[in-house]
Amino acid sequence: MSDLLLHACREAAAEAAAYIRARATTVHQIDWQVKSRADFVSEVDTAAEELITRALLRAFPDAQVMGEELAPSLTLGDGVTFIVDPLDGTTNFLHGYPQYGVSIAAVAGGVLEVGVVHDVPRDIVYAARRGGGAWCDGTRMRVSTTTEPLRALIGTGFPFKDREQLDPYLPQFVRMASATSGLRRAGAAALDLADVAAGRLDGFWELMLAPWDMAAGLLLVREAGGRATDFSGTEVGPSQSGLVASNGVMHDWMLSQLTTQ
Repeated sequence: MSDLLLHACREAAAEAAAYIRARATTVHQIDWQVKSRADFVSEVDTAAEELITRALLRAFPDAQVMGEELAPSLTLGDGVTFIVDPLDGTTNFLHGYPQYGVSIAAVAGGVLEVGVVHDVPRDIVYAARRGGGAWCDGTRMRVSTTTEPLRALIGTGFPFKDREQLDPYLPQFVRMASATSGLRRAGAAALDLADVAAGRLDGFWELMLAPWDMAAGLLLVREAGGRATDFSGTEVGPSQSGLVASNGVMHDWMLSQLTTQ
């Protein structure tokens, strides 16, 4: 079944990516609205999610689709649930900044089975199947082998929606920036996690993510040999949670830096 789920996710993501790429040529004419402070939704987000939903339900009519824009409050059932971010990095997309993608994960019986992240501007597909490894356009991905913090490149996400979270975040940023070779904030968590899986980043953290932000990326990281936990070190599933992802060997060090008072 996982092969069928993977095929469905890849096909749906590709269809949405093609649509988003076409709309990017007229991005300054796109209507977009404010969902909350510094958080936007456009007609492209909702249309992409509709495309994805139709494609997934054609393949799995009895499934349910949890999507950021159209069905964010849906809960996981006993059957198949697809978890969809139709346009991860909406703000980037709306400004013509080429770092955004489509993220689709499949959960069956409460188990994360498949994850696909489609980098739209570069037309690169990252895919993982539980127990089957993580792949980038047919090439097996492995996390980095970096062990020394001073050689590490770490990704992060700013708490842009909730300014109250800046107080706990800023000390984390200072400690990590001081101890590593650099920090990067690209603005699309699904692609950040793909970068961890591909070994381009040695780790990533964000104080709070939604299920659709990280569901596919969690499987990419784990199937590439890395770890993904909350700040207590407990393995996380696709939920509303803080996230620390790494190449595995640096994970305990990252947790120690991020949880120091």
